[in-house]
Amino acid sequence: MQQPRINKSSPYVCLVIACLLFRGVSNGQIKKQIEGVNFNINFQILYDFLLQAVQSQKKCLLYKFLHIVLFLSSSAYSTVSGVNGPLVILDNVKFPRYAEIVHLTLPDGTKRSGQVLEVVGTKAVVQVFEGTSGIDAKKTACEFTGDILRTPVSEDMLGRVFNGSGKPIDRGPTVLAEDYLDIMGQPINPQCRIYPEEMIQTGISAIDAMNSIARGQKIPIFSAAGLPHNEIAAQICRQAGLVQKSKDVMDYSADNFAIVFAAMGVNMETARFFKSDFEENGSMDNVCLFLNLANDPTIERIITPRLALTTAEYLAYQCEKHVLVILTDMSSYAEALREVSAAREEVPGRRGFPGYMYTDLATIYERAGRVEGRNGSITQIPILTMPNDDITHPIPDLTGYITEGQVYVDRQLHNRQIYPPINVLPSLSRLMKSAIGEGMTRKDHADVSNQLYACYAIGKDVQAMKAVVGEEALTSDDLLYLEFLQKFEKNFIAQGPYDNRTVFETLDIGWQLLRIFPKEMLKRIPQSTLAEFYPRESAMHTVL
Repeated sequence: MQQPRINKSSPYVCLVIACLLFRGVSNGQIKKQIEGVNFNINFQILYDFLLQAVQSQKKCLLYKFLHIVLFLSSSAYSTVSGVNGPLVILDNVKFPRYAEIVHLTLPDGTKRSGQVLEVVGTKAVVQVFEGTSGIDAKKTACEFTGDILRTPVSEDMLGRVFNGSGKPIDRGPTVLAEDYLDIMGQPINPQCRIYPEEMIQTGISAIDAMNSIARGQKIPIFSAAGLPHNEIAAQICRQAGLVQKSKDVMDYSADNFAIVFAAMGVNMETARFFKSDFEENGSMDNVCLFLNLANDPTIERIITPRLALTTAEYLAYQCEKHVLVILTDMSSYAEALREVSAAREEVPGRRGFPGYMYTDLATIYERAGRVEGRNGSITQIPILTMPNDDITHPIPDLTGYITEGQVYVDRQLHNRQIYPPINVLPSLSRLMKSAIGEGMTRKDHADVSNQLYACYAIGKDVQAMKAVVGEEALTSDDLLYLEFLQKFEKNFIAQGPYDNRTVFETLDIGWQLLRIFPKEMLKRIPQSTLAEFYPRESAMHTVL
């Protein structure tokens, strides 16, 4: 009996091909059955894949492929009913799906991409990444791809510069993709996560000694407008490496260390600063830049950090590199999120930000870490500017709940010409305890850090008391703490932007400051450690 012809508009054409394959129908006969069907891919590729899936009985492979090619016959619509901010509303769409990618063609032929945010019956709300400026509701055509947003990834992306949508802007060739990955990332089984235990050395004393960063940690920098957080981020990129078990050796090997840098809402001056800094110090070959400028569409900032993290995941888990991801400025990202929420007329939360901002930020921050069976790791250092220097603002507040500490950039220190102006008292690294100590940095690291914290905190109290009662009313111990406070900020926290201190040099500077006090006042350091490191001669020559 002659087989019926398949209607060109049938969405089940691939399923029919699979059924014919199960019945043993040959390639040529199947080709006749689907004559007239307009595929966007080569028929032979489709046939070979389905044949492999059928012969190997891999149903999951078959179902996955059917899901992708179910709507290979293009579905184009000219039913734009309205434009609201970064959103486009379409009516009479057949089977729209959440998170589906949509290609929009403007009257002048310009192509833009968007993603389905909401589906109500045959109505779809599409978020346009390049902005909705110039979209004509009557003349704009929309094509539904039937797929989610994927980005091409390759090890060749290192040394390249991309815009916020992942397109090259360095006049280089198109990246030859080794894989196409979902920008939302793959879910990681918590049981497969490895606890971060090895320290990343930044060369900055206030971070390395007081708030050590472990490989696989997520620790933000809380800054504010006008503070040198960009310079600090660039210095970390220049100097970051893995601590080795020798006082003079640090692993800067290009084979196992890479940096993914994503900038959101930055001005041209900032973008040029980072690019030129990476090129001048020779680290550009190990850096992948994603730049969303202030004049780029705001909505593009929603996908920029996800593109960067997808690239980082590929480099870490497939190429087995230790990747440092720096995201700046997360405040611009949160404001873009608020803009989309307002356009969708959702019920606002604190300060107008959406109620789901905590969950949304977690989908970015929680992509840091290490995975069992893979040598690579992802360490995140997001940078955010606190509006009005307010640490209780929803953006730093929610970020602090998710991340494992924070590095606080202080305006008062900056006004006193101290660089980097890192205030160690509100700063914190929750994973520091597992990344330092004997065998990793030095056995006195934790004790020195605790004692420096205690002395600095007491020194701050003495400074406040001095403003009230005057220096004459202070005791001899108070004067020692006051001297320590001044030297700690001048010699320990302050360092040049190109001053790269090893963690061992930093600890030696810490001991020099602690010798201001007699041994009896250093109550947070065990006697055995004091006996070994407190004398000047011993401390200067001790190695790991």
